Amino acid sequence: MNIQRTKILATVGPSCDSTEKLQELYDKGVNCFRVNMSHGSQEQKKDFFKKIKKVKTKSKDRPTILADLSGPKIRVDAIEKDICVNKGDTVFVSNDGKTKGNIIPITKGFQFGSIHQNAKILINDGRIQLSVMQKISEGTLECQVILGGNIQSRKGVNFPRVELDVPTLSEQDKCDLDLAIKEGADWIALSFVRSASDADIIQSYLSDKNVEIPVMAKIEKWEAVIDIDSIIQQFDAVMVARGDLGAEVPLEKVPAIQKMVIKKAKRLGKPVVIATQILESMVESSVPTRAEVSDIANAIIDGTDGLLVTGETAAGANPEAVIDVLKTVIEETENTLSFDIFDYEPRQKWFSIAHAISHAACRVSKEVSAKHLVTMTHSGSTARMISRYRPEANLIALTPNKKCFRQLQIVWGVTPLLIKKYKNADQVQGIVKQALEENNLAENNEKIVITGGVPVGISGTTNYLSVLKI
Repeated sequence: MNIQRTKILATVGPSCDSTEKLQELYDKGVNCFRVNMSHGSQEQKKDFFKKIKKVKTKSKDRPTILADLSGPKIRVDAIEKDICVNKGDTVFVSNDGKTKGNIIPITKGFQFGSIHQNAKILINDGRIQLSVMQKISEGTLECQVILGGNIQSRKGVNFPRVELDVPTLSEQDKCDLDLAIKEGADWIALSFVRSASDADIIQSYLSDKNVEIPVMAKIEKWEAVIDIDSIIQQFDAVMVARGDLGAEVPLEKVPAIQKMVIKKAKRLGKPVVIATQILESMVESSVPTRAEVSDIANAIIDGTDGLLVTGETAAGANPEAVIDVLKTVIEETENTLSFDIFDYEPRQKWFSIAHAISHAACRVSKEVSAKHLVTMTHSGSTARMISRYRPEANLIALTPNKKCFRQLQIVWGVTPLLIKKYKNADQVQGIVKQALEENNLAENNEKIVITGGVPVGISGTTNYLSVLKI
């Protein structure tokens, strides 16, 4: 078995709209499929879940599924014809339903809050730019055009430096979340997160439905960058969604923000995914640009857990080639990694017994030159703790829990393997040997570091470490 540390997440869509296509992508190296809940009818979304669940895996389980909620995305409302604006024009951006004269109508159902200095409005990913002059009402802003062009229906609108009173979960999000719960999504991505308190809102909704699903915060609002420490603490994972983020903050700041988020998430043991324009040129081209390859490699070197392709696989000309390129760049870059750059001492205040064992396991695996570091886990927490230290040893997570098995598929360096339930710690060494042999990972005279917990089967009880020689 070839161990790949950086994970691949791929978006489903018209270009891979069959179980056969999805099977091919999975076989080429996809670790998780993303269902974009922003597009299609409920029946179409349900159909994607159904097709993904038919994909066959080596573990005889199904692939991991990420349901990505659309969130409170604001767009230009339906207009009969394009609105042409020129530099210097005065226009009004409004959600009060009026469409006459120099009014640009946008999505209803929210209010404008405080207007910060240098506030702008960006339409269609910044192709049209407006400077906010004043707030006329809670639903209307007076603006001056600083970059003109034609404004079309349904184009996205961003409001950097303007506070918006919008719900964390729209009614459509709730419908989509209900569908994701019913279809067994393994991860939920929450779009347009603005503060850590958004985690409480979605977790409360999930709790009311009596389900536990980890939630990934998408970092794509300027407010999220300000509150990033608390957001990483409160959410189960984060995604740097560079598309809208690049419209919310100056483009030149995005690379530094990406590096900062990776570093902070990694230190807290939270998975971090980089998304948007990973291989954008391959929507049409059969080969990537040099800049795209460098971008991917740098994200891997920084320590991202995963890379998410969107339109490249959902609507691209050759989704299979996209995954081939990603896998090749990942393998080549990981072969050049110096694992010393990931090594650091944890802060004492983080320590619990489980944290101490996890850190010690990485140290021991390095000092005895162990090829594999095996963790026995039911919740996945120990595997994530170990992953944050980015060990050079192959990190194998053995779990009898299918939900845990799928959720760990997006965590850096973790190779989850399904095992049968076991009752006591005396069985562990035999289970480890069998699992490694069945997956062609065991060789004679190899040293293996093992962590786990006693009593068996209780989450959060990691309290032992041993070294096994095969």
